Amino acid sequence: MDQSNNVHVLSSKTFGVLIRRLIAAGFTRQAIRAFDDMDSFVQLVGGDDFGFLLDTLCKYGYVKVATEIFNKRKFRFKPDEKIYTILIYGWFKVNRVEMAERFFREMSEIGLEPNVVTYNVMLNGICRKSSLHPETRFENVVRAADKLFEEMQERGIEPDVTSYSIVLHVYSRAHKPDLSLDKLNMMKEKGIFPTIVTYTSVIKCLCSCGRIEDAEKLLDEMVRNGVSPSPSTYNCFFKEYRGRKDTDSALTLYRKMGESSCMPSLQTYNILVGMFSKLNKMEIVREIWNDMKVSGAGPDLDSYTLLIHGLCEKKKWREACQYFVEMIEKGFLPQKITFETLYKGLIQADMLRTWRRLKKKLDEESITFGSEFQDLLFKPYRR
Repeated sequence: MDQSNNVHVLSSKTFGVLIRRLIAAGFTRQAIRAFDDMDSFVQLVGGDDFGFLLDTLCKYGYVKVATEIFNKRKFRFKPDEKIYTILIYGWFKVNRVEMAERFFREMSEIGLEPNVVTYNVMLNGICRKSSLHPETRFENVVRAADKLFEEMQERGIEPDVTSYSIVLHVYSRAHKPDLSLDKLNMMKEKGIFPTIVTYTSVIKCLCSCGRIEDAEKLLDEMVRNGVSPSPSTYNCFFKEYRGRKDTDSALTLYRKMGESSCMPSLQTYNILVGMFSKLNKMEIVREIWNDMKVSGAGPDLDSYTLLIHGLCEKKKWREACQYFVEMIEKGFLPQKITFETLYKGLIQADMLRTWRRLKKKLDEESITFGSEFQDLLFKPYRR
C-alpha cells in the first residue's frame, strides 16, 4: 500500500514538472493534453492537480486559457475557494480588474466564502499597480482597500500581517508617513506582529519623506522585536544619507551593518561607492570596494561605472584608467558615456599616450564583446 502511494505521489509530481515546463515554453495545448493524460497513469486526479494546472497557467499569463479550462472542467472538479482565488489572482496579474471582481462576486453567488488569502489577493490587485497621483486616485485606492477591510470584518475574517503590509506599501508609494505610522500602530494594537516587509515599507516611506530620525527609531524597534533588517531596509537609509551628503551617518550604519548578521547587497555597495566617490572620500571608497570583492557580491558593470565616473569628476585620471582596464579584463563592456568621458578627460589633461594604451587594450579585448563593441565607435574629440 505504501509502495502504491509512493508511485502515485511520484507520478503526480512528474506530471506537474512536465506541465509547468510546457506552459513556461508557451505550449499550453500540450500542457492541457498532458493533464488529461494523467488519468491513465495516476490513480486519482483531484482538485489539487486541477488547481496546479490553473495556477501555472495564471502565473505565466495565460489567464484566458485557464478560465476556458475552468469553465469546461468545473463540473468534474468542484471549484473551491482556492481555485477561485487562483483565477482572481490571474486576472489581476493581467490588469483585468473587472474580471477579477466578477470571479470574486461569483464565489459568494455559488455559496463559497472568501478566506483571508482571497481578500489579500483582492487587496494586492487593487493596490499594487494602481496609480496614486493625483491625490484623488490615492484616495480612491484607500477607499477601496478600507471597504475590503470592512467586508472582511463583517464576515468574521481578521486581516493578517499581509493585509496590512499591502496597504502600508500603498502609503509608502504615496509618501504618507503619518498614515503609515498610524496603520502600523493599529496592527500592533490588534496583536499582529510586523514582519521585515512591513517594517521596511514604513522605513522606506519615512526615509523618502526626510523623517530619518523616526526611521532610525523604527529600525531600533525592529531589532528589539527580533526582526532582522535586510539589505533593502538599510538601503532606505543609505539613499537618504546620500541625498543629505551625510557621510558620517552612512559610514556608522555601514559599520553597524557589518557587525550584524546582515551582509550588504550589491545595491548597498553601489549606493555607497557612488556616494563616497562623488564626495571625494576615496579612502572609504577603497575600503568598501575591497569589502565588496571579499564578500563576493560584486563588482558589476554599475559598480565600475559609478567609480570611474566619480574618479573622472575629481580628475583622478590614472586611477580611473586603472579601474577601466580592470573592468574590461573582467569582461564588462563599458557604457559609451563612460568611454567618452574618460577619453575627453585624458585628451584635455594632455594624456594622449595614456589614452592610446587604453584604446589598444580595449581593441585587444574587443573579440570578447563581439558586435557590441561596434556601438562604442564615436567621433574624435578636439580640445
